[in-house]
Formats: sequence, structure tokens, C-alpha cells
Amino acid sequence: MTENLQSRCLANWNMEMKLDPAKDDLPLMANTRHMLVKHYVLDLDVDFKSQVIEGTVVLFFEPGSRCEKGGSAGEGPCLSQSYETCKIRASEPCHSPVTNVSACSSKTEYNDFAVCAKGEKDTSDKNGNHSNREQVSGISSSKNCYDIENHGNEDFLLVLDCCDLSVLKVEEVDVAAVPGIEKFTRSAKLTDAEELRNLRNQIVHELVTLPADHWREQLYYYTRCSQAPGCGELLFSTGPWSLMIGKAEVQAPRDFPHAIRIWYKTKPEGRSVTWTTDQSSRPCVYTMGSPINNRALFPCQEPPVAMSTWQTTVRTASCFVVLMSGENSAEPVQLQEGVLSWYYYVTMPMPASTFTIAIGCWTEVKQESHIADIRTTNEFSSLFSRADLRLIEGSCGHVTYPCRFQNPAASSQLVIPHRVFAPWCLKDRCAEILLELIPRCLSAAHGTLGTHPFSRLDVLIVPSNFSSLGMASPHIIFLSQSVLTGGSHLCGTRLCHEIAHAWFGLAIGARDWTEEWISEGFATYLEDVFWAVAQQLPHDEAREQQELKALLRWRRLRDEVQNSEEELQVLRPNKENTGEVSESGTCIIKHGLNAEKIFMQVHYLKGYFLLQSLAKRIGEATYFEFLRKFVQKFHGQLILSQDFLYMLLEDIPEQKGYGLSVENIIQTWLDTSGIPKPLLEECQTWDQCRLVQQVNDEVTKWIQVNQRARKRSKRKRRQDEVTFQKLLPDQLVLLLESLLEEKTLCLRTLQCLEKTYHLDEQDAEL
Repeated sequence: MTENLQSRCLANWNMEMKLDPAKDDLPLMANTRHMLVKHYVLDLDVDFKSQVIEGTVVLFFEPGSRCEKGGSAGEGPCLSQSYETCKIRASEPCHSPVTNVSACSSKTEYNDFAVCAKGEKDTSDKNGNHSNREQVSGISSSKNCYDIENHGNEDFLLVLDCCDLSVLKVEEVDVAAVPGIEKFTRSAKLTDAEELRNLRNQIVHELVTLPADHWREQLYYYTRCSQAPGCGELLFSTGPWSLMIGKAEVQAPRDFPHAIRIWYKTKPEGRSVTWTTDQSSRPCVYTMGSPINNRALFPCQEPPVAMSTWQTTVRTASCFVVLMSGENSAEPVQLQEGVLSWYYYVTMPMPASTFTIAIGCWTEVKQESHIADIRTTNEFSSLFSRADLRLIEGSCGHVTYPCRFQNPAASSQLVIPHRVFAPWCLKDRCAEILLELIPRCLSAAHGTLGTHPFSRLDVLIVPSNFSSLGMASPHIIFLSQSVLTGGSHLCGTRLCHEIAHAWFGLAIGARDWTEEWISEGFATYLEDVFWAVAQQLPHDEAREQQELKALLRWRRLRDEVQNSEEELQVLRPNKENTGEVSESGTCIIKHGLNAEKIFMQVHYLKGYFLLQSLAKRIGEATYFEFLRKFVQKFHGQLILSQDFLYMLLEDIPEQKGYGLSVENIIQTWLDTSGIPKPLLEECQTWDQCRLVQQVNDEVTKWIQVNQRARKRSKRKRRQDEVTFQKLLPDQLVLLLESLLEEKTLCLRTLQCLEKTYHLDEQDAEL
């Protein structure tokens, strides 16, 4: 039987190695339709000296949808030809045995910036991969592609997404040995091995299916079970993109251990986290939104359908602060002199890709005296007060968890508890800008969409190597230091964008990662709405600013479409196959590793223009009332584009009479490259906006100034002086973009521009 597992492992490894390295697709290898992770318990030590995170992760499983539907383990179809190959990193099969890998010892040694576990000798091969002495299984040697199936009497193989990790040991967890666990069993003491295996799986099933109001008890027993002894090592092996785990003579997922412990450590070059220094030159490590997500931080199931909860304990030197996706504001516990332990948990199931961690010498920026005005006077807030209280009377459509949407107190909470962290050198600037903005933006978001999906928020200014302006994760937002320069405009708009992701991107996620527009298009559209409410702008003024912003975004989209591959301009690249996976649950993310795509904004911009077009056609009041209904129905779930569009047209059926249909929206906006035809017609109206006309007048003045400067007129400067109007930040962006289109701007004009608008004091966008 072991030879059977070994041969399958080698077949899978060879299959991964044969994938076309010229492709830029990202493989998701986990066989989620066979087994589904419901909860992770991570127990980690952080060593800044070696730049390694080491520890264990315990995974609690339930049989996947294929098993629940009574599907056999027989051969299923392979992936369609649209799911072809992916770029891989070369590695080799693993053969080294691993023995006696122990838990993180209490004798761990620490220095000022390190927590180093002194365990057993590292027996990894040159790539850091391991397998136990009997070796393990792999994906069956199917003829062409990714599908992970069991054929005939072959042993079942669990496949997790894993990359850039050194896996040391995998074992089954004896959850039946936990004191008090009898409450989750229906049987007396058992001695038969098969009955004992069934008992352990029954305990896990009862634990993961506890009612939502038992969440504290559930977390308690997850902790106790994660600390239970092992009851047998499991066979395993690693491939370029996966960790494969098997148990001899277990042929069905329902019989496979439902609680397993994996001992592992990260690699300094791992792509899920980055080790660097902050702006105060202190060491730190954080997840920075890698294209490969978290598979180089811990073995996991990456497909979005693997919605799970988690709890994490992190031990590190006392000079560090650990921030993480967690519902609690963790208070550190001193384990020994110079060593602190931090604990976070999440009870709302979310994809493992949303897990975020940041460890550094962060300073908390606290409010001293100023209390922000968090009144919400915009028209959307009054609509919320009438509509949202009716909405919470309905039931939620997600799996059971302690949901804030069913809590009247949470639904009326305009501003959730929040904290701000930053390197010491940026503390004062954060106090000046962020502390005042956050409550205003949170209140504006609540006034627009209703209940905040998450109970609290941390905002962290991340190191200067962060490649974006911001990134949102459950309970935590990363912001670039760039948003702190200039006034509050860039910081406010970016903060609104990331806050919008709490609803679209996190509470409501895309079932297919290629549909990024569901997250980014909504966040881009909503940032304008939130920011207008946060500034308490009158309706007409807000509309003018949004028209100006639309013109700027149109110019960016036009330029991007002209200078990018057509295939990367499609919002739904898998088209009618969107959301499809193989019989086992494996799939690929088309262009998921494309370096150019990382910097493209087409999903932001085309998605934004689609939503703006729908709002204009339907009417803002009706549109936002619908959005709140949509959030109420789909929070805590994954969606496809058509879920949004079908509900929209069912909720507002009169639009069907005006030629609006799901099919033509998808064809016009989502499945086609280039500029959608309706947008080409609408873009001409933005030039007539009053704020745009002001900019055009100023551009004319500057062109005249430049022409005179180039002629080197001998007239006195006083005669040449021109009065320029004060411009809004977005107007100034449009002005500079327009002037850059001139063939030549002389040095004197550039100097005058800098002096007139104080360009060295403006925000990073300028």
C-alpha cells in the first residue's frame, strides 16, 4: 500500500513539473471537494535573526461537497482545456526521513530581535522539503491535468496548497484524548482501531458544527484539541505548489483523519511574507498581499470556497507588537523575561487568503484631546435608518457564525472600535491626519451600507517597501506612508477605499478570483460616496467632484487599454467557465502570476464605471437601497457577477423594459476587452463639468505663460503676472496631466508651477 502512495506522489510531482513555465497562471491544488478545512489553529515562534517563522498548524476538516452528496471516489473528468498550465518554481521530489520532531520547547532562546526554537536537526533537502521515511502519496497519474481523484482501491490523498515551506512532520491528532471531550461523543470507550478512528472524526464533526452561540466553547475545545497528543504519523510529500498527505489503507475522505497537525517552518525567501525594516530602521515582517497569498506562510486550502475560521498564538521578543486578522484586540502575555505571547481569533468563516499578520516595533497612536465629529448628514444615512432596521429582521444566508447583521446593537454602531499603529518616526503625522479621519470615514460607510461586518479595526502604516497605497484584511488595514503627505485628501479617499472592502472583498467575496472587479470595482465606486459623506458635502458639490474623478479615471483607463494586452483587459477572463472547478476542487487562477497585471487598474476602473453607469440609470436612492439589500442577503458568502446582476434586475424589474439584461451587461462590460461602448458615449459629458472647465481655463493660462517664457520676453515680470485660481487636489492632478501633454514646458514654467501650487507639499498622487 505504501508503494501505491509513493507512486501516486511521484506521478503528481512529475505532473506539476511538466506544467508550462511560460504560463502565468496560479494553480490552486487543494482538493476542497473531497475535504474542506473548517478551522486552523496556528502556534508560531518568530525568529528575526534567521527570518523564519516556525511552529505548527492544526487543521480541522469536514468531508467536502462531493462526499456529502454521496459521490464515489471514482474517476471524474479532468479540467477543461481553458484550465491548462501554470508557471512553477523548480524543486525536486523529497526523500529525506524525518524523525522525532518535537513541539516548540519552553527552553527557546531569545535575543532582542529573535525567538529561535532549538528543535531537532533539520533534515530537509536542499530545497527545504521533507517526507517521512516511508514516503507518501501524490495526485493520481491521470492522463492530462490537475484533477486530484481516487481511482479504484487507491488510498485517499489529501492535497493542500503549499509553497516555499519546510514541512517537518505531519500527524493525526488524538482529539479523543482531550479531557471533557466526551460531551461530543455518542459512544462509550472504544478499543477497536476503526471504531476509534470514527470516534475521533465524530468528535471533530460535532465540534465544527456547534451552533453560533457556542462560539466561546468551540474556541476552547479547538485549543484543547490542538494541544492533544499525536496518534500516528501520516505520510506526506511536497511538490512545487502542494503538500500531499496520505494514510495507508484509508481510501475515502470520510475515513481520513479530520484533525491533523503539521510541523513546519517558513523560508526567508518565502513569497507570502516580507522581512524588512520600518521607517525607524527596526526589523519587521508582514504579509504584503503576495500573488501566491498565504501558502508560503502556512499549509492551507487557498480556493475561496474553503471558508474557515482560525485562531493564532504568536511568540516573539517583547520589543515587538503582533497585529493580525482577529476579532479581539490581543493583550500580550509574558511567558518569560523578554518574551511575549499574542493570541487572536476569528469566528466568521473566510478564505485563508484573507489571513494577515504584521509584526514589528509598532507604536500605538492614541487620541489625546480632539474628538472627531462623526455626524452623518448625507441623504444615504436617512435611507439607512429606515431600511436597515427592516433588513435585520430577516435571516442570513451564510453558514452559522456569530453574525453582526443579526445584532441590533451592532447594526446601530456608526463607528467601530479602532486603533492606529505606525513606526515611531511617523507617530505625530498619524495623530494629525489619521485619528481624525478614521471615525468620519467609518461613520460615512455605515451611513451608506449599514452594519459594519467586522467588530473592530486596526490601521497600520507599513514599511516603505509596500507596493500599494493600501490593503484591507479582516479587522486590519495596511496604509502606505505615502498617504500621510500633503493634506487629508489622498489619505481620506484611500481609507474610504479600504473600508469599503469590509463589505465588498471580505464580507462578500468573489467565488472565482479572476473576478477581481467584484472587490475592486465596488471599493473604487464606494470610496467616492464614503468620502463625500465624510466631508459632509452638499449633493451638488459631491456630484461635481465625482464627475471630475470620473474624468481622471477615464483618462487612466483609456491609457491602460492602449498600452496593455487585450486578454488582461477582460473582467471575466474565464467567461462562461467562471467559477468552475475540477471534480476534486482544483483549479487555476488565470494570469494570477502575471507581473504586469499586478500594476494594472482595469478591474478597478471598468468595474467602477459599470457600477456608476447602473447607479445613474437606476437613480442613486434606489441603487443604494438595493445595495443594502444585496449586502444583507450575501454577506458571509461568495458570489459571481451574475449573482449581483440577477438580483439587481429582479429587485428593479422596470430596468428590463429599457433593454437592460444580465446577458448584455456581461457581454458589454465583463467579457470584452477594450472600452465598453456605453462608456465611450458617457465620457464626453464629463468635460462639461464646472470643475473641469475651471481646470481648462487654468491650463490655457499656463500655456500662455509658457509661451511667453520661451520667447524670453524682456518685459518686466510685474506685467507678466497672472492670477491663478485655487484648485482642489483632483483638479490639480488634471491640470498637471494636461500640461504634461504639451510638447515642451520650459524650466521657468516648471519653477512657477512648483511655487504657485507648493508641489513639494502636495500628496503622493501629485
